[in-house]
Amino acid sequence: MEAALRVLNEMEAKGILRDHAIGGAMALLFHTEPVATFDLDIFCLVPESGPLVSLAPIYDHLRACGHEVAAEHVVIAGVPVQFIPAYNSLVTEALEQAEDKTFGQTSTRVLRLEHLLAIMLQTDRPKDRQRAALLATSASFDNARLEGILARHQLTDSWNRIRSPR
Repeated sequence: MEAALRVLNEMEAKGILRDHAIGGAMALLFHTEPVATFDLDIFCLVPESGPLVSLAPIYDHLRACGHEVAAEHVVIAGVPVQFIPAYNSLVTEALEQAEDKTFGQTSTRVLRLEHLLAIMLQTDRPKDRQRAALLATSASFDNARLEGILARHQLTDSWNRIRSPR
């Protein structure tokens, strides 16, 4: 994974990505017990390319560097990477407040656990509800920060349902 992170950092330095941070299940590696996942989710801002967000510059660059595109993933140094552009205010906020971390010898940014929880609640897929419920009882998070995020993004009721299922 470290080699993939170096490629991502180089892309940001070249302006191909404006900002990026690890999200999804792989981000949990930095906060709590890891969960099974097969890809690296990279939440990102992309340079403006018109009225629609286009990942074409990212895919074109990586393809030109010899990386294989496989469906929605680009395989970088053996790691399937999925690029997820900031698609709403919660994800934009999460990117703005991502934490600087190190993986091996490589600097990277990772979404905070509180934002990961909020994104899970907002996405509301069965696996996200299951992970959020597990994190509610097993992870250490900043409760005041989480409550603020949930209130700003109208997710408090979703969190309450996860914490006290009927």
